[in-house]
Amino acid sequence: MNNEDEFFDAITGLDSDESCEGTSEASFKDAVAEGAQRNNGSVPQENGIKTRRTTLPAPMFSRNNFSVWSILKKCIGLELSKITMPIVFNEPLSFLQRITEYMEHTYLIQKACAHSDPIDRMQAVAAFAVSAVASQWDRTGKPFNPLLGETYELTREDQGFRLISEQVSHHPPVSAFHAESLDGDFQFHGSIYPKLKFWGKSVEAEPKGTITLELLKHKEAYTWSNPFCCVHNVILGKLWIEQYGTVEIVNHSTGDKCVLNFKPCGMFGKDLHRVEGYIQDKSKKKRCVIYGKWTECMWSVDPQTFDSHKKSDRKGGADTKKQKPEETVAGENDEADDMPEVQESVAVIPGSTLLWRIPSRPAHSAEMYNFTNFAITLNELEPGMEGVLAPTDCRLRPDIRAMENGNMDEASKEKERLEEKQRAARKERARNQEEWSTR
Repeated sequence: MNNEDEFFDAITGLDSDESCEGTSEASFKDAVAEGAQRNNGSVPQENGIKTRRTTLPAPMFSRNNFSVWSILKKCIGLELSKITMPIVFNEPLSFLQRITEYMEHTYLIQKACAHSDPIDRMQAVAAFAVSAVASQWDRTGKPFNPLLGETYELTREDQGFRLISEQVSHHPPVSAFHAESLDGDFQFHGSIYPKLKFWGKSVEAEPKGTITLELLKHKEAYTWSNPFCCVHNVILGKLWIEQYGTVEIVNHSTGDKCVLNFKPCGMFGKDLHRVEGYIQDKSKKKRCVIYGKWTECMWSVDPQTFDSHKKSDRKGGADTKKQKPEETVAGENDEADDMPEVQESVAVIPGSTLLWRIPSRPAHSAEMYNFTNFAITLNELEPGMEGVLAPTDCRLRPDIRAMENGNMDEASKEKERLEEKQRAARKERARNQEEWSTR
């Protein structure tokens, strides 16, 4: 089998005569009938107020008896977009739904819109950029790769936005999205190409693509790209996640810039989850420093205060520094990279302003793929939705629905069926010299 015939999950087409515009609607619907009957774990509507579900229909399937080594051992240093993975390593969401999780903390955009000062707006935008990747904490399951032409749409009146996304390419796999305020205050859009590489004991995701946030009232456009994400111990040991890299947020209207450094955990794990950066104006003068953890909270403080605090910290830590070489480096010679012990909560510098704090996850989150409350609702299929959703919507995918309902055998069969259908559709397009175009 050559590279053209190898597919990963659902980087598939569903664009033949029997796919998106034809039998895909029927095949999606017949597989979700059972899930719809089970009510998807949703809570009935009370007093006319819409209540979203707070749990999934079935708990997460155990991965303890599965090994991914036999699949990945030949892929060290290679991109994983053409490698078929066992469905047990997935989570019951499409990558399009995972992108939608950027919108969980939309109130930060609304806060940015309300500020009159451009530096205050940049602080709120920076907090939003960090919050947008916070849901990845402990999310070690891989979302399903969207089918070519797959879509997802969501309107949340309670949070004041609507969003639509589509898989617009599958070589390379590109997901495009567009969200906007229901009040006309902002637009948020971009395209993501998640490039995955296997490095022996870890899988690294490079989220190629640019994200744009437009604050329409202020006639401002901000752009940035997300940090790298790495899942450790995919072969052996406890899975754990870190994000690292430099994120630059640019206000193209004012020339202001925010530079955020998502720090790698480091030799002793003291920087695990830490984010540190600054905002500078168009004259390159530092206006404030931003610090915190992407898993916890973000704060802002005056640069002079921050520098003084750092100097004091360095002076106070001089004695303990001498003891460091005596410690052993976890994972240096071991088979697994032990997750560093999570350090104490963020030490708040006096005079700091809180920009964002992560909300608590549901008590049963660990049994639900470590989903947030927001993520739990994304694949909910409410009564009547099938009649109005596009047949290409993620919620109608039979493999994801079966996995969510706890039927792993059915999910695996449906996944294989969709992959085979994609291969046939792609070959048919190649034979007819046709190119895919978005709907």
